[in-house]
Amino acid sequence: MNVFEGKLVPEQIKIGIVAARFNEFITSRLLGGALDGLKRHNVPEDNIDVAWVPGAFEIPLIASKMAASKKYDAVICLGAVIRGSTSHYDYVCNEVSKGIAQVSLSSGIPVMFGVLTTENIEQAIERAGSKAGNKGFECAQGAIEMVNLIHEMA
Repeated sequence: MNVFEGKLVPEQIKIGIVAARFNEFITSRLLGGALDGLKRHNVPEDNIDVAWVPGAFEIPLIASKMAASKKYDAVICLGAVIRGSTSHYDYVCNEVSKGIAQVSLSSGIPVMFGVLTTENIEQAIERAGSKAGNKGFECAQGAIEMVNLIHEMA
């Protein structure tokens, strides 16, 4: 029996990060967590590119462009969609999650979902480095692990 398990060893991987400017108070913390996670696992700063987009809805397009460029081993998507008083939240959450999943499936590289979808600002703060950890950091670790898992299975 073969068991495949991705390891947290970067082996000179190149990472693209797409971060939404909307709710930047939260997304900058997610980005800080992702960069910290990559740095702690010895991914060189020169191997990390960050693209800022206006909001979460624009993330899939730039993630797709990054993946299609073949320059990146993985793409990390970071954003924060916080429920308001209209149905806009539901549409954005649905389309962003579908778009990011489609990019990963069509490109064949890991595209990590670090878009917070929360009921309120407090939940977003908790997931961006407070009580519930930092989703950006988790995505960085997940990206390294998935890249290694794919290489291991090749």
